[in-house]
Amino acid sequence: MAEKFSDLQNLIKEKKAKVAIIGLGYVGLPHAISMVKGGFSVSGIDTDQAKVASLNEGKSYIGDVMDATLREMIESKRFNAQTSFTVLQKADVVIICVPTPMDKYKIPDLSYVLKAAQSVKQYLHSGMLIVLESTTWPGTTNEVIKPILEETGLKVGQDIFLAFAPERIDPGNPMPHEDVPKVIGGITKKCTKVAQLFYSCFLKHVHPVSSTRAAEMTKILEN
Repeated sequence: MAEKFSDLQNLIKEKKAKVAIIGLGYVGLPHAISMVKGGFSVSGIDTDQAKVASLNEGKSYIGDVMDATLREMIESKRFNAQTSFTVLQKADVVIICVPTPMDKYKIPDLSYVLKAAQSVKQYLHSGMLIVLESTTWPGTTNEVIKPILEETGLKVGQDIFLAFAPERIDPGNPMPHEDVPKVIGGITKKCTKVAQLFYSCFLKHVHPVSSTRAAEMTKILEN
């Protein structure tokens, strides 16, 4: 168990950790760019075939992402987009950035998050870090995502590591994504530590908090 934690930390420190981002919208795509700039290889996953085709042609559909930046990422051979989740088989870090639209009762619709979690579960393996960024209510990561992942028999905090890091994107704001402060909260101290280490590789200001619930609450308060 300690070996998996140490191995993952070393992969991150050496920028050898393979990263997968689920959801390539206004949150996921800027994240991918920051991670590539930080030295990581990133595979982007989106179920929208048209978006994936556009990205692989070097054409951005996000206002804050320039075509030239996207083409540079692709030419570096450290970014690709796809609709298949099979890339998760070899991923060391998985970031979930899918939408959580409000339902008629003004409650976040978790259907996209649940589909993403089930896809991760299908390819889950020991030594993986999973981070949820999608806006949701306090308790979701621990009460909803953790049980799904642990259906595999792998234990969070021992075999795999799970954290919540609320997305903080302000479309149209010229501030570089790397300068936006990031809050991190893990299920366990090890989860927080390894997630903090990962985000610190490409973001300037990373702030760990006591739990996933605390991190989830910061986003609700900010909204």
